[in-house]
Amino acid sequence: MGDDELAAVIQAVRDRARSAVPNASPGVPGVFAPDLLPLAQARDAAEAKVAAIGTVNPRPPGLKNSIAQAFKKIIARMLEWHVREQVEFNRASMACVQASLEAMVDMSRGMAALTEHYRDLRDGTLARERQLHEDFLSASQELQDVRRHWTEWRGGFEDRRNASEIHMLRTISELQGAFQHRVTLLEEAFRDAVRGQHSDFKVTLAGSMVDVQARLWQDLAKMRGEFEALIYTELRVLRQKQALAAAHPEPAIQPAPPNAAPVTMPIDWMRFADAFRGPEEKIRERQKRYANRFAGAMADLGSHEILDLGCGRGEFLEAARETGLRARGIDQSAECITLCRAKGLAAEEADLFTYLAAMEDRSLGGVFCSQVVEHLRPEQVPALVQLIAAKLRPGALAVIETPNPECLAIFATHFYLDPTHTRPIPPVLLGFYLEEAGMGNVEVERLAPAAESIPALNELPASVREALFGGLDYAIFAKKL
Repeated sequence: MGDDELAAVIQAVRDRARSAVPNASPGVPGVFAPDLLPLAQARDAAEAKVAAIGTVNPRPPGLKNSIAQAFKKIIARMLEWHVREQVEFNRASMACVQASLEAMVDMSRGMAALTEHYRDLRDGTLARERQLHEDFLSASQELQDVRRHWTEWRGGFEDRRNASEIHMLRTISELQGAFQHRVTLLEEAFRDAVRGQHSDFKVTLAGSMVDVQARLWQDLAKMRGEFEALIYTELRVLRQKQALAAAHPEPAIQPAPPNAAPVTMPIDWMRFADAFRGPEEKIRERQKRYANRFAGAMADLGSHEILDLGCGRGEFLEAARETGLRARGIDQSAECITLCRAKGLAAEEADLFTYLAAMEDRSLGGVFCSQVVEHLRPEQVPALVQLIAAKLRPGALAVIETPNPECLAIFATHFYLDPTHTRPIPPVLLGFYLEEAGMGNVEVERLAPAAESIPALNELPASVREALFGGLDYAIFAKKL
C-alpha cells in the first residue's frame, strides 16, 4: 500500500471514530451537544460481561483445577436452561442501548447540519440586510438630491416645453403651407394633362373617324361592285334563258345529241383502267374527300340523291355509301354496270344526256362527274353543264374532275394514254360554263402534282414548276344559286 492510500485509510478511521462519539458543540449560543463517551464506555463494559456469561474462570493448572473446571462446566450446562432467557434479555438490552446510541449519534449529526445551515442563513441574512441598508441609504441620498434640484429642473422643463410647443406649431404651419402649394401644383398639372389628353383624343378620334369612313367607303364600293357583278351575271343568265325560250318553245333545255356510237376497240377496258387510272382501292381512297365534301354541303338539303355521271367501277359510289350518302351512278359500259351491281351499288347503263334530260328539274341533291368531260366534243360540254344546273336543287353541289391542261406534263404523259380523250378543258373555261348555267361559289383545286410522278421536274425553279407543271388533274366545285 502506498503512502497516499495509507493516509486516506487513517483519515477515514479518524472520521468514523469522531462521528461515532460526536461531543463537539454545534457552535450555536446556548446549544450544546450531549457527551456520548460515558454511554459508549458503559456499553462496551456491558457487552464484555454479556460475552463472559457461560464461561469458567481460569485457575492454575493441576488435577484439582481440572476436576473443578469439569465440575463447573457440568453445572453451567445444567443451568443453561435457567439463564437462557436472562442472556437473551441482556443481549436485547444491549441491542436497545446500541440503537439508542446510534440514534443519538444521528441526532448529533443532524444538529450539526442544522447548525451549519443556520450559520449559512445567518450570514446570508446579514449580508442582505447590509446590502438593503446600503441601497436604502443610496436611494435616500438620491431622493434628497432630486428634491433639492426639483425646483431648478421644473423651471428648465417648463421653458423647454414652451419652446418645443412653439417650434411644433411653426413646423405644422410650414408643412400646411407646403402641402397646400403642392396640391395647387398637382391640380394645375392634372388639369394640363387632362387638357392635353383631351386634345390628343380629339385628334386621334378625328383621324380614326377619317380612317373608318375611308374603309367604309372602300367596303361600300367593293360591295357595290360585287352586287353590280352579281346583278349583271343574273341579268345575263335571264337574257340567255329568254333567248333560249324564244328560240325553242319546247323545254328550255334540250339534251345535246348523244355521242356517236362508241368505237369498238379490241381492248380489255377493265385492265386498261387498272393499268393507267389505278387500282380501285387507291381511287376510292382519293374520292372519299369528295364524299365528305358532299356530306358537308347536304347538311341543309336533307337526304337527297347524288348522281355519279360516268361511275366506272363505282369507287365514288362506295365512298358515298361509307359516308352514309344516297348515291346512284350511270355509265355507258355494261361491264362497269355489272361490276357495280355485283358490289351492291345502284347503277344503270345509260347515256348521260338522255338520262339527265328525262329527270325532273331540281330533283338532285348533288352531281359528281369524274374523268368524263374530256371525252365529250367541245359543244357537248356546256350543254352537259346546263343540264346539270337544271336538275340540281338550289344550294346543291356539283363536282367535276378532269385533266388539267395548265400542266404541260399532262400532254407528254397521261392525257393521250386514253384513245377516247378528245380535248382537255381549261379550268377557267369550265368555270365560265358553270357561271353561265347559273352556278356560283366556283372553286378550283389542283390535284396530283406532276413532280410526284415526274421527279425530274424538281430540278426546275419553283416558280416555273408551279406555273407550268402544277397538278395533273383539277377538281372544280360549284353550287346551284
